[in-house]
Amino acid sequence: MNTGFVYLASASPRRAELLRQLGVEFRVLPAEIDESAQAGESPEHYVARTAAAKADCVRRRLLGGTAPAPVLGADTVVVCDARVLGKPADHAAAMEMLAVLSGRTHEVLSAVTVVDDTGTQTRVCSSKVRFRATTQAERAAYCATAEPYDKAGAYAIQGLAAAFVDHLDGSYSAVMGLPLCETAQLLARFAIPAWLHAPQNAARGEIR
Repeated sequence: MNTGFVYLASASPRRAELLRQLGVEFRVLPAEIDESAQAGESPEHYVARTAAAKADCVRRRLLGGTAPAPVLGADTVVVCDARVLGKPADHAAAMEMLAVLSGRTHEVLSAVTVVDDTGTQTRVCSSKVRFRATTQAERAAYCATAEPYDKAGAYAIQGLAAAFVDHLDGSYSAVMGLPLCETAQLLARFAIPAWLHAPQNAARGEIR
C-alpha cells in the first residue's frame, strides 16, 4: 500500500538534497552492503547492481522484508578508460584520480532503483564530463579542502571542483549522485507524488 513517502537507502546528504527538489517526502535508512565489484563486471552492470542491492537491503530490514513504502537506492561511479574510479582512500589516491581526469573527458554513470512488494525497477543515466587541464598545485590545493574524499572520482561537480569542469554533456543532478529526471519517472510508476504529480497546493510549495 502506498503511504506517500519513500525510504532513501543512502546516507548521502547530496542525494537527500536532490530528492527534496522533487518535493518527495522521504525517510533516510542507510544501506550497509558490500560494494565490491565482481570479476569481469562492466561499470554499467556494477552501478545498477549496487543501487538495487542498497534498495533491497533496506527493504529486507523493514518488517522482515515487507516494506510499508517503496525504497529508493542509488549509486554513482566515475569511469575513465574503462576504469571505475571510486572514492579515494587517501591523499595519494585522490591526487592520482584527479591527474587521470585532467584535460580529459570521462563518463559518470548514476543508477537509481525503486523497489516495493510489487517489484523492482532500475534506470541508469550516463553523462560525459570534460575536465580542463589542471596543474599539480591546483589538484593539491583541492585535496587540501578535504572535499574529494567521499566522492566518486575524487571530485564534487557542485562544489569547488566546478572550477575544473570545462563541459558537461548529460545530467548535472546525475553527476551529483541522483538523476532527477529518471528518479521522478520511477517514483511516478510507484505512485509516489513528486511536485509535478502532486495536487495543486503541493505544487505551490505546501508539500508535507
